[in-house]
Amino acid sequence: MTEEIFALRNYAHLGDAVWEIFVREYVIYKTSNSKILHKMTTDRVNASFQAEMLHFISEDLTEEEHELARRGRNLPIPVARRAIQNVYRPSTAFEVLIGYWYLHDKERLNFFYNKIKNETEYFT
Repeated sequence: MTEEIFALRNYAHLGDAVWEIFVREYVIYKTSNSKILHKMTTDRVNASFQAEMLHFISEDLTEEEHELARRGRNLPIPVARRAIQNVYRPSTAFEVLIGYWYLHDKERLNFFYNKIKNETEYFT
């Protein structure tokens, strides 16, 4: 695993954007109806869904990736989100991994994109 050069929160910030681009790219091939595009995107770009995706990919993570996810999960939670920590924390961990892979390991990022896209009912 490549050395981290950014704070975990920076990886999460980037990972959130990268995940949304991935989802938007996926949904534009499904419909051109703007209302449906929005619904399909928001159904997949939210804390609950991203927490599910972390659980889905967890068995394929390396020990180092598990550690990175653990550290992302333990980041301090903004006050407004404290009530939903059990959802927000794994979602942040997922975003940290996506951001990290985007900057340091595109091949690994593509592996997980394809796994999620091809092996979950949410991307059919």
